[in-house]
Amino acid sequence: MARIRRARLHLIRRGLFYSLGLCVVILLLGGIGFWWLEPGIRSLQDGLWLAFTTAATVGYGDLVPRTHVGRAFSVVVVLLGLAVLSLVTASLAALFVEQEVEEEEHQIERDLMREIHALRRQVELLHERLDRNQQGPSRP
Repeated sequence: MARIRRARLHLIRRGLFYSLGLCVVILLLGGIGFWWLEPGIRSLQDGLWLAFTTAATVGYGDLVPRTHVGRAFSVVVVLLGLAVLSLVTASLAALFVEQEVEEEEHQIERDLMREIHALRRQVELLHERLDRNQQGPSRP
């Protein structure tokens, strides 16, 4: 049981790292694309900033795509960015939920073990009582 929980937690963490990696790749490609497509974007740093604000749908307005190609590219960046940032958010949420569920499962397991021990003790007492009754009534 504990091994399954560890495996699940490992998969969630790995999914988080994959999502973050994909997010970085999309933002890098978006930054390079904006730097290459937009004449107003003079540095890779500005392209990366525009890619981030576009993907996160923040749009501060300090840098904006002005060409038709740049605007079409920004649509792609928005769609990919929303998808990947949603994956990152979902992976983080799953990590926290999994930890809470794991703690709750431990508590349930402890409670069940207490109940099992109490039931075993009751069964032992019943066996002792049956053994005494089968041996016959005790003589004074």
